[in-house]
Formats: sequence, structure tokens, C-alpha cells
Amino acid sequence: MTKVFLIPGMGADSRIYKNFKLDGYDVTAVDWIEPEQTDTLKNYAQKLIIQYNISSLSIVIGNSLGGMLAIEIAKIIPIKKTILISSIKSIDEAPAYFSLFRALPIYKLIPGKMMTSMSFLIRFVFGKMHEADGLLFKDMLEHTSPVFLKWSMDAVLKWDNKTIPQNVFIVTGDHDHVFNHKRIKDAIIVKGGTHIMIFDRSDEVVGIVKDLLNK
Repeated sequence: MTKVFLIPGMGADSRIYKNFKLDGYDVTAVDWIEPEQTDTLKNYAQKLIIQYNISSLSIVIGNSLGGMLAIEIAKIIPIKKTILISSIKSIDEAPAYFSLFRALPIYKLIPGKMMTSMSFLIRFVFGKMHEADGLLFKDMLEHTSPVFLKWSMDAVLKWDNKTIPQNVFIVTGDHDHVFNHKRIKDAIIVKGGTHIMIFDRSDEVVGIVKDLLNK
């Protein structure tokens, strides 16, 4: 049975895939490993490969930050398929504010613990969601390691990938306020999908993912 690894996004954990039912696959939801401050996304991807025994026969699905890590995994080992949800494949698809925060890294002044308590920004950044999903996302953020959250923000902004591995697919929404779909090449567009469509459009997203897995 083919192994499928699900990598969550920044400020989230494996519960973000609670609606992902992929019958016929051996599915593992990845939990975060505490990073070293010097880790890059490439280094961290290598740690996930070792921790979860990801092989060339595996399929990796990543949401947001998890999508970037999925790309880095696919660059290290030639996995069967890489599927990105609400993410980007390369720095060329990154939004303009990446350059702004690189030049003015004001996020470094915010304590990690404070970041985990900023759940009031969820709706503004990720889009409107059902109350139960909002509460779950709030809980995920509050239980995210402050060390991991601050590290991941810095590592994402320093990501400079320009290499696109083979067999990469990307699914994104046209109402994503984090990654503008107009900058993303060859994406499958979900009409009305937000950055958190993995929650509120889960049936549609899972249907697309299943089609990609069956290709």
C-alpha cells in the first residue's frame, strides 16, 4: 500500500487534515519536530525524511508551509508525487510582502509566545471559517511551539527555491490572501477557496487530491 504523508502549515498541526479520508492509502499525518535555530527548510525536510522514513515510493502532501517542505523533500529524494495545497512551488511565486519582511524583519521583535496568542488575526489572514473550525485553528495555534513558530516564519522568508521537482501538483484558491493564485503557475484553482480551504472546502479539495493520486 502506497504511503502518503500529510504535512501541516505554519501555526497548525496534523489536525488540519481531520477531513482527509484517503481510502486505499497508508496515511501518516506529520507532527512537527522542534527545529534548531540554524535549520533551513532544506535541513528540516531532511529531518522529516529520517523521522518518518519517507522513501522514493512515497507521496507527500503539504499545506502552506508544509507544501514548501514537500518541495524540499522531493528535491532530496525522487518521491512518486508531491501535492501542494494553498502553497507555492518556488520563490518566484512568493508574494511581494516576502521581500518587504526580508528587508524589514520586524517579526523578529515579536516574542514567539505572543505569536501563538494572536488567534484574533486568524479570520483576517486566513479567511472566514465555520465557528468549530475557527476554534480548532485557534487551539492549534495556541499549542504550537513558540520556538517552532518563530523559526518557521524566518525559514519561510529566507526560502529561495527555484527548482521544481518532477510530478508536482498544486491546488490553490482564488481568494487566498496569503499566496495570490495569479502568481502561481499551473495550479488547479478552487473558486472561492481561501488559504484555509482545507477546512471549509475540504470535500472539494479532497476530491481534487484523490483525482491527482489516481493519475
